[in-house]
Amino acid sequence: MTIIPAASLIAVPWKNGGGITREIAAGPPGASLDAFAWRLSIADVSSDGAFSVFPGVDRALVLLDGAGMRLSDQSGREHRLDEPLAMAQFAGETPIHASLIDGPTRDFNVMVRRDAARMSVSVRRAGRHELAQQQELMFAYCASGSLSVACVDGRHAVLYPGDTVRIERPCTIEAAGDAAWLCIGIEETRA
Repeated sequence: MTIIPAASLIAVPWKNGGGITREIAAGPPGASLDAFAWRLSIADVSSDGAFSVFPGVDRALVLLDGAGMRLSDQSGREHRLDEPLAMAQFAGETPIHASLIDGPTRDFNVMVRRDAARMSVSVRRAGRHELAQQQELMFAYCASGSLSVACVDGRHAVLYPGDTVRIERPCTIEAAGDAAWLCIGIEETRA
């Protein structure tokens, strides 16, 4: 397992300059925003505006903090993320406009190039969770509370809000009573 502490994430401007992102992990390692196969990140959104466009990319966005936002496209379709851990999925080439509901937000993003990878993103809560490595790459992100991660190889770690672990072997995650976390699977489809 590989721990990615929240404190290690570096803030950089969005591709379109309209916000701040902190990359958690991407593949292949060191890939630019135009060349990644998959990417996990945290974004701070401080004002209404357009999202960056990523042709050929599928996106999942999960609200972490703040009152939320409405994401709308040109056809009038709207995703309303107005409670913690609400999720929206959309095509990266679709122009999306974000309208904040009541102030800044922070969200978790997963992006995969359709010709290179597939993703799964699920919200999990308190309790004991057995994770077999069903996808090529698996990550757990602690959104609130704490997570105790124990892998079959004997390694153990505790995650706090904002921490991520890359899971490389089957493991058990014990989530405290108030914990919420994201389970992310990435399956690379291109050699």
